[in-house]
Amino acid sequence: MGAALRHKPIAAPSAKQEAACEMAWLLGQPHLSDYLEFVAHKVVGGRGADPRKLTEEWRAANDLYYDLEQSEAGIAEEVECLPLDGALQPLVDAVCASPWFRASFDNLPFTFARVELDKLVVSQNSVEHSFTDRLAATLGPEPDDETLFRFCLPLERDLPDVRIQRLSGDRFLFTSRSTDFRAHEPRLLRPAEIEGLDSSGPVAAMVGIMVGFGSNFLSAIRSGSRVLLQNGYHRAYSLRRLGITHAYCIIEDVTRKDELKLTADADVGADPEFYFASKRPPILRDFFDPRLCKMLQVLPMESIVEIEMKVRSSTATEW
Repeated sequence: MGAALRHKPIAAPSAKQEAACEMAWLLGQPHLSDYLEFVAHKVVGGRGADPRKLTEEWRAANDLYYDLEQSEAGIAEEVECLPLDGALQPLVDAVCASPWFRASFDNLPFTFARVELDKLVVSQNSVEHSFTDRLAATLGPEPDDETLFRFCLPLERDLPDVRIQRLSGDRFLFTSRSTDFRAHEPRLLRPAEIEGLDSSGPVAAMVGIMVGFGSNFLSAIRSGSRVLLQNGYHRAYSLRRLGITHAYCIIEDVTRKDELKLTADADVGADPEFYFASKRPPILRDFFDPRLCKMLQVLPMESIVEIEMKVRSSTATEW
């Protein structure tokens, strides 16, 4: 009988593995299960990590937050919000004229201010530390007020690469390394808005879904004396790392839960009392306390938007 047939081993991919990134993660904050799942699936060597040890680390930070509720009760109410220098008004006017601004800040009262970074309430538990290195490098040493304003509220910026693929049928896949990558709201376009676009016949309308990025303005929500950082976490973190104490920010004011739902993310909308009424909520300064924040080596991640188009045509009869 001849020798048994054997398959040749499949060679490992020859492409160079992309380096892991460093992520700052706030421990002791809801939810413990999210932290354990993230480490298991996203962190280098996470599958071999001891869940019991991870839980102990999280519990120690949670206990410290309990102590801070006694020693730093009310610290979030002390956040400093300063008016802007009049010389910056042309930059404010340019931001207000931007269609990105008008689309994002169209339903609540707002103000521009210089806010104290340390005491901003935070709802986001993680920041990509490696990315903030690149952000800080774009700012340069000792930035003046105009440079700092443009860093916090940019109208022009370099956009990350986006990979576009067409899958089987009418499915499209959009991929980017940016955590800000997203699908925008669907939009109905009339013939006057799509002039010059080739078609197989006269067009009555067109439905489009834009894929891209957020406005990326550093913005916050104020309720009472507290200010919660809403967008621009990496920029705020970068500035704090550089020793800059205040940042330019758009602040939206809310006075009731229905208003909060218009602008806050899902976590804040689901538990507003935790962020706006607890004695000592998580604040941006906590990212720089090694007792509360842990650096994780995270596997390369991508943001993916998949769009599938389904069109149904039929006839209807009036009765």
